[in-house]
Amino acid sequence: MDLTPFLSSLEGTTLDQVLLSIAISGKVAVSGKVAIAMKGRFLLRSVCESFQDRTRIGCAVTDEATCLAYLAREPYELLICTDYLEDGNGFELARKARSAHQGLRVVVLALGDVIPAQYVEASWLEAVVAEADFIGDQRPLQAAVLAVMGRHSYRSPSLRSGTLPYLSCPRLTKREYEVLDLLASGLTDREIAERLVVSEETAKTYTKRLLKTLDVNNRLQAVLKGMRCGMVQV
Repeated sequence: MDLTPFLSSLEGTTLDQVLLSIAISGKVAVSGKVAIAMKGRFLLRSVCESFQDRTRIGCAVTDEATCLAYLAREPYELLICTDYLEDGNGFELARKARSAHQGLRVVVLALGDVIPAQYVEASWLEAVVAEADFIGDQRPLQAAVLAVMGRHSYRSPSLRSGTLPYLSCPRLTKREYEVLDLLASGLTDREIAERLVVSEETAKTYTKRLLKTLDVNNRLQAVLKGMRCGMVQV
C-alpha cells in the first residue's frame, strides 16, 4: 500500500496524544523529508496522522521495495519502520537504506519485541523500540527519534534488560471486540459509526470505553495491545 498521494486528505489527528512531532519539545527540528513504512493500513495511517505537519512525510508505504524507491528519488532525513512489513523486512529495509544513504537516520518499531541475532551488533541499526514498551508508554518512540536526530543510538527498556513488561489482557465485551476489529482495519469514528449503525458520538463513546478497558492511552496502543493479547490481527 502506498498512502503517500493521500496524506493531505487524512482527517485530523485520531490519536489522543501525539506520538511524534516535527519539533519535539523544541529540542529537535526535523527539517528534511520523513519516510514511514509500516505493517498494514492501520499502523501506517496512525503514525502519519501523529505528525502535526504531514508535508514533511514524503513516503508512507507498507512494503520494503516501494520505500526504497522513494528514498532513491530525493534526500530523506528520517525513516521510521516496523520490523514486519506487508512485503519485505524492516531490518533489511533499514540496512539497505542506510547503506545507500549515509545521512539517513532510522528508527525501527519491533513488533516482534526482539532484534534478530544477525542485526544485534550492526552499526547501522541506530534505534529500536520494542512494541511491548510502546504499548504502555509512547515516550520510548519519542526518545528513539530524539536519539537518532542527535546522532545517538537507542534501545527501549525491554531490549536493554531482556525482560518484557507484564501484560494484562482483560476480557472484552462483544461490542468492544467489534470496535477493536474496526480500529485495526483503520476505520475512523465516522466509519465505525456507519458500520455499527450508530451515531458518530456513540462510536466515540465505544472507543473511549475500549481504551479504558485495555488501560491504554490511544487507538494505536489499543490495537497493538490487542495484537499481543491475541484479540486482533493487523
